[in-house]
Parts: sequence; C-alpha cells; structure tokens
Amino acid sequence: MALMEVNFFSDTLGMCMSMNCVIPQGADKYPVLWLLHGMSDDHTIWSRRTSIERYADEHGVAVVMPTTYLGWYTDMKFGYRYRTFIGEELPLICRSFFPGMSGRREDNYISGNSMGGYGSLALAMTYPDNYSVCAPLSAAFDPKILYRPDSTYFTDIFGDIGDFDGSVGDMYHMTSLRAKDGSRLPKIYIACGTEDSLIGENRKMKDHLGSLGYDVTYRERSGSHNWGFWDEEIQSVLNLIDGFRKEL
Repeated sequence: MALMEVNFFSDTLGMCMSMNCVIPQGADKYPVLWLLHGMSDDHTIWSRRTSIERYADEHGVAVVMPTTYLGWYTDMKFGYRYRTFIGEELPLICRSFFPGMSGRREDNYISGNSMGGYGSLALAMTYPDNYSVCAPLSAAFDPKILYRPDSTYFTDIFGDIGDFDGSVGDMYHMTSLRAKDGSRLPKIYIACGTEDSLIGENRKMKDHLGSLGYDVTYRERSGSHNWGFWDEEIQSVLNLIDGFRKEL
C-alpha cells in the first residue's frame, strides 16, 4: 500500500485542497472507501488516530480521506459547496490521479465519524448512484439540535432553523425522499457507543430507516465519542464491505 497526501486545486471550491489516500499496489482495479472526518479534525486524522492503512491493506481497498473543514459536507448557505465537491468533483479528480480506482457503484463505499457520519449519509442520499454502502459512525444525524441563538455558525451552513425541515440538510427528509423516488438504496451500517451523547440520535435514525425499508445493520456497544471506538468500528465497516462484495 502507498499512503500519500495529495494537494490539488478544486474548481468547485476555487481553492487548493488536500486529501490523504491509501492506494493498493499491484492491482489494476480496486474498490474505494471514502472516509470523512469529524468536527475539529482534517484529512490526516484517520491516519493519525487509527490503523486505517493496515486495515486497507488487509481488505484490498483504497481509502480517500478528504477535508472539508467545518463545512458539514454541505453546500453552505453562505460559503463553499462542499457536498458538490465531494460527491461530484472529487471522484473525477481521484480517478484522474489513480486510474485503478473503480467508478462502479458496487465498488464505492462511504463512511465517517460524528460530523463525517452525518456527511456520509448526506452524500449517499444526495448521490445515490455513487455509493453502495454507507456507514455512519457515532453520527450527528440532526444538526438542527446544535443551533445556538448566539452564533451564526449553523445558519451560515444550513440557513435559518425554520427552513431546515424538508431541506437537503435534513436527513430524515432526504432518506424518506430516496425511499420513495425509486433510487437505489445503499446498505447502511450504523454504530454508536452507549455512553455517547449521540446515542439517542443514532437509535432514532436506525428506527426511521428501518421503517422506510432500508437494509440497516445497527450496532451499539459500550463506548463513547472517541478514537478507540472508531478504530474498532472502521474494521467492522470493512468486514461488512467484504461480505457485500462476496454477494456480488
């Protein structure tokens, strides 16, 4: 495997961006896990806090770890078009740099922790033809509950709180929409620690997706919002992907 940091220009964002990539050696074509970071972190965090390079080698998968800073993987109300960047531009950029990356939906998977967990579901719902497996870990599924009256942070990203329900930022709306519009639905893996403050959100989303007919694997176990939990769970995600690939 090769682990590298790639610095490149994004036309969508109009600025230079960075990503860490783990790339298999000696393979003509290989599947890809798009792995997203949480709040306060960047494209280096999964490589620094987990053994993702070793796991990728064991499973024969490329891993792309981009940064979108604090943009919530969203086309911001006032700011940058991060969801378009990740969902549309970045795959084309990566496949131009690494021609072995498969473009088939069956070979592309997306995961992330916390804010990145939200982002993984948001991207899977916005671009249902891109990803066959979506694995949110300890996800902050409902940004609306994080709005604060003394801050414009979330209004800059998602707009006024009164406009959130039914928007592209609302994952309850987006998952319902995709279940009804004939889109191909990804397999979903949700995991959260029982001591995590987000456990209630994760249970609620699991029930919601199940009621809509999604193929959901849900796991909760003792653990909190930390890298020990995510290091273990990303291995579960890769095992799930292996099982999915054997079914093809």
